[in-house]
Amino acid sequence: MEKKDFEAWLDNISITFLSLTDLQKNETLDHLISLSGAVQLRHLSNNLEILLKRDFLKLLPLELSFYLLKWLDPQTLLTCCLVSKQWNKVISACTEVWQTACKNLGWQIDDSVQDPLHWKKVYLKAILRMKQLKDHEAFETSSLIGHSARVYALYYKDGLLCTGSDDLSAKLWDVSTGQCIYGIQTHTCAAVKFDEQKLVTGSFDNTVACWEWSSGTKTQHFRGHTGAVFSVDYNDDLDILVSGSADFTVKVWALSTGTCLNTLTGHTEWVTKVVLQKCKVKSLMHSPGDYILLSADKYEIKIWPIGREINCKCLKTLSVSEDRSISLQPRLHFDGKYIVCSSALGLYQWDFASYDILRVIKPPDFSNVSLLGFGEIFALLFDNRYLYIMDLRTEKLISRWPLPEYRKSKRGSSFLAGEMSWLNGLNGQNDMGLVFATSMPDHSIHMVLWKEHG
Repeated sequence: MEKKDFEAWLDNISITFLSLTDLQKNETLDHLISLSGAVQLRHLSNNLEILLKRDFLKLLPLELSFYLLKWLDPQTLLTCCLVSKQWNKVISACTEVWQTACKNLGWQIDDSVQDPLHWKKVYLKAILRMKQLKDHEAFETSSLIGHSARVYALYYKDGLLCTGSDDLSAKLWDVSTGQCIYGIQTHTCAAVKFDEQKLVTGSFDNTVACWEWSSGTKTQHFRGHTGAVFSVDYNDDLDILVSGSADFTVKVWALSTGTCLNTLTGHTEWVTKVVLQKCKVKSLMHSPGDYILLSADKYEIKIWPIGREINCKCLKTLSVSEDRSISLQPRLHFDGKYIVCSSALGLYQWDFASYDILRVIKPPDFSNVSLLGFGEIFALLFDNRYLYIMDLRTEKLISRWPLPEYRKSKRGSSFLAGEMSWLNGLNGQNDMGLVFATSMPDHSIHMVLWKEHG
């Protein structure tokens, strides 16, 4: 057929085809397909794929593709990455989607990272760690053996754990290797705190002492309490040491000379915790940068200014029950902005600027649960049987780890949390090292550590 005649014939057929019903059009196509050979069928197949299968991620501008992808959940996006190399490239580069997914898992976001493919990799690492937490497979245990009597005091800092014992010694351990770095002869230790050069101990002999690690020499002795010293804290820049005692008092000392600068009264129970911390918020009573002293007993938390006045006045007293029917657990969290303490009623969080109670967190069966650490995203809790991680955004427990039968001190000194930066959000680097440590009846130290990523 000549080209001109063919074009006229095709026009007539097209006009007739358009006038048919859908059913008639389908029958016509079926008939034409049955008459077609391999060449025609191949041609038909190639053209149908172009007409029916539109790759919108390939056709749309990248900004619109990213906008559409934001509406899909991470698991669906991971499945979509398997469609083609092009899809995988576009989806992997959708930074906002993967950052949001990481935030939802409790992961910290570093906006300075420029690599567009970075956050998908972080999400894959995050989802693995969160699965390990959910399946109770994120931790492992280890022990430190070396003391010959009960260990009453523990303090952790930068990968090092200090232990004070009834065997009249204090030891400094490298948590990662389990090796004892220093071991010095001391008095009976009820509380310890250390830095690179020195160790400060509070004792059942009613005194506080400062020791040099390298030589084991006692460099200062602080005498004045009439009861056991259960908690100590100090600041080298201020040249101040504070101590809380069973004599119901808090004493402020000159760290370098051992002179008692102040005795703070008002507690009617053993003072089991003292914290010296820089304030980070402004209020009528303090400004950012001011150092604040917190002291806690069985029922109350007292807030003091750090000054050298003899008759120092308590700024505020916090409690969870006016009639003292509810006692506080012997742990206290203060980061300069919030005060957190646990009780039989739940976790209480106070705003340090206003002293108002921000919230009370009441997980199931909270009466025997104690606070170990509190952050922006997670809290670390424990009871007689388990170590718990709580997501503070939902107030739900997301993981637990079994604990052996340990000696639970009423003063809270024989157990502690390890690294705590991850409580403000995991980041793939801070989920390592010590999580929890406690003294055991056999005088050893039981440690719970992060397991390395799979």
